[in-house]
Amino acid sequence: MNRIFRIFATTSVFAFGLIACSVDGPGVGDNHTEDRVPQMSEDVVAGELLVRFDPRVSQVLENAGVTKSGIKAPATQSGVLSVDEILSLVEGYEIERVFPVDSRTEEKAIEAGLHLWYVVRFSENFPADKVAEDLSKLGEVSRVAFNRTLKRASDKKAMPLTSDMIQQLTASKADSEDPLYGYQWNLKNDGSLQDMIPDAKITKFVPGADIRAEGAWAKCTGHPDIIVAVLDEGVDVTHPDLAASMWVNEGEVYGSTEDADGNGYAGDRHGYNFVKQQGKITVNSRYDSGHGSHVAGAIAARNNNGLGIKSIAGGDGSADSGVRIMSCQIFSGEYVGTLLDEVRAIKYAADNGAVILQCSWGYISGAANPYDWGAQFATDEEWELYNPLEKQALDYFIETAGSSSGVIDGGIAVFAGGNESAAASSYPGAYGKFVAVAGIAGDFTPAIYSNYGPGTNISAPGGDQDYYFEYAPKDADGNVIKDYMGSVGCILSTIPEWHTDSQLGDLDGDFLGYGYMEGTSMACPQVSGVIALGLSYALQQRKHFKAEEFIDLLYSSATEFPEDIFDGEKFWYKYVIDMGDNHPNLTPLKTYKGQMGSGVVNAEALLAAIDGTEAPAMTFPNVTLAVGTQRKISPAVYFENGNSLNYTLIVENQSVATANFENGKVVITGKSAGQTSVVIKGGSEEQKFVISVRTADSSNGWL
Repeated sequence: MNRIFRIFATTSVFAFGLIACSVDGPGVGDNHTEDRVPQMSEDVVAGELLVRFDPRVSQVLENAGVTKSGIKAPATQSGVLSVDEILSLVEGYEIERVFPVDSRTEEKAIEAGLHLWYVVRFSENFPADKVAEDLSKLGEVSRVAFNRTLKRASDKKAMPLTSDMIQQLTASKADSEDPLYGYQWNLKNDGSLQDMIPDAKITKFVPGADIRAEGAWAKCTGHPDIIVAVLDEGVDVTHPDLAASMWVNEGEVYGSTEDADGNGYAGDRHGYNFVKQQGKITVNSRYDSGHGSHVAGAIAARNNNGLGIKSIAGGDGSADSGVRIMSCQIFSGEYVGTLLDEVRAIKYAADNGAVILQCSWGYISGAANPYDWGAQFATDEEWELYNPLEKQALDYFIETAGSSSGVIDGGIAVFAGGNESAAASSYPGAYGKFVAVAGIAGDFTPAIYSNYGPGTNISAPGGDQDYYFEYAPKDADGNVIKDYMGSVGCILSTIPEWHTDSQLGDLDGDFLGYGYMEGTSMACPQVSGVIALGLSYALQQRKHFKAEEFIDLLYSSATEFPEDIFDGEKFWYKYVIDMGDNHPNLTPLKTYKGQMGSGVVNAEALLAAIDGTEAPAMTFPNVTLAVGTQRKISPAVYFENGNSLNYTLIVENQSVATANFENGKVVITGKSAGQTSVVIKGGSEEQKFVISVRTADSSNGWL
């Protein structure tokens, strides 16, 4: 029991590990040989390098067949003589493109330069830093980077609700549609959760210290065209409160070894497991924490279904409502992904329709105590220097996700700000193009673990277990459940349905798919969910935004912190059960004043801001697809009162593509390479769009 509690008590942001020397040496710049060699650190994957070739040799790589190799069939020669000469000395090697060819999006990848990145694998007997140095001297190579192992900041597990605990909660404060809603103070904070602990006067909740969800739900509950990619542990795709909210890649068979849509990833019906390179998403290892499912549930657990919790954008109970979750798995039990897996997940999300990248992980803050954490990235320049591929992949997402004629032009990447109590947000979230989230307790005070200061953009409820530690639920016999001390102050959401003790050691009972967690990891999906709800409403209103415009609305609509919230000190306990010690702490709140971003994310105010914004109307999008493939698009969102209209289509050249209606959607089929214009008419309104059809005959998929 004691060992399990130590896991519970830690905060829950995931992190990469760096060592003290990681930002002191040569970087990975473009202009000088000495700047193109990254510095080694303990998290480097042995026998692997990430290499970006000069554009001048791209045709050579293509002619050698390297471009065609894909993830499962690496080549053994690059075709670039100087490269092959160096790598011939390392006992044979393999080379493959970092990003598999997807004919639907290859043009975007080439424009972004992502097609120039390759992973080179060689014998672990040869030091990666020496091979990197040799390759960096070649004019044919523009960047060299190490592949690094992703690391969690902790092995924290969720605090799962047992069947007995659920019975107790729902008996006293049950919501008729979603029984556990009354305990989700992050969605609706009425100032008290007395029913959870009947004999305790909980004073650490303030009305309004929430995301103001109910006011937003009166206007919108989420739209299935809005897809949120969850880069995390796997999401439980069969969970009763999540299954209907999962993104579906039509035509793919879940977990199949066949790549039905030709995007380079087999069996990716609900996303992809980048750790194990399979379509099957995994959640039930003994070492899984429930983190990915918890994050997904906060955003899109099904609302009004008579089960469990409510979520921010989980619909109104009808099948065609609620946003969709794409599981991009980069952590799996005791197995962790690498930078290579991460960047593939980011591009996959952009290419398959996600417009929000939900990232509850990151590096340790550069302002964290170096004695505890080692030297970390402190500036944009340091992060960019050592992570050129990571930055390029994230730039690709924010620049190419979405659609110029859809609800949003570009994508939005949302990151947990970090849990080191440090005076700066962690990277990548701290980078100016992304959204970095700090955590608060249920009385507006900064969560004691939360990072703050430079790089922090906005705050959201993240829980604060140590702050609420004196409040503990009791079992059926009236005994305090010590492992759950302070749980009332954490965030309640979905977790995998663990029914055995194998996942949770000494804890007994059935764990029925719901539990508590805390951290900026939990604050982050509050913001992602509000963004998803806002984009759903914008779509409903037929308004189009650029990503940066929408982010500005998010910040400007945030709830301002109460004027007196940063006065005085925050008293809390650091409680360690296995030592039997209570450690009182006082944190001066003035430290956080003006350092928690624009305020607390506010769903109701964001939707009001969308109403008050003059934005261009969405129009039917231009379509690009490959020969023999199909696209399905609902026309209703692009026309005034679109659901009540009858539509007609006129395709100028049906030898290039055909278009017809099927179950209320326009079904477009590519016939031959070329372009054709299309006229779609709904009621008295007429719109034009262009269909571009590409072949997949060349190695890069485009002619």
